Amino acid sequence: MKVKLLLTGKTSERYLREGIDLYTARIGHYVPFELVETTEGQWMKHIRPGDHVVLLDERGQSFSSVDWARNLEQKAAHLPKDLVFVIGGPYGFPQEMYDRSDELLSLSRMTMSHQLVRLLFLEQLYRAMTILKGEHYHHE
Repeated sequence: MKVKLLLTGKTSERYLREGIDLYTARIGHYVPFELVETTEGQWMKHIRPGDHVVLLDERGQSFSSVDWARNLEQKAAHLPKDLVFVIGGPYGFPQEMYDRSDELLSLSRMTMSHQLVRLLFLEQLYRAMTILKGEHYHHE
């Protein structure tokens, strides 16, 4: 299974870009990973039939870090294609993306900057990988 993260546009703040680059590199040690910066109208070009598409949306399901790691582990065992996460732009997603999605995931019920969500999501994905490998990054 490959994990793909689709983003709308570029990350403009240097401190966010540095964090995104750090976690992107770390995630790549655990799973094949691709970060794709695209435009809203081009999302569907990066999604193949059979991919499992997860939109990051404040109305989505929330997990603890450990529960989300277990959820990812189950997906990895059963998904025939790639796992594709999509972070929308400042105005969210068009209806066609909701129609194509398989699930919604919420990092928080609070609304956040779409650029900040990129870094937060990548840190949580990295955290989930370390939990699954039994590494000591996550503490409970």
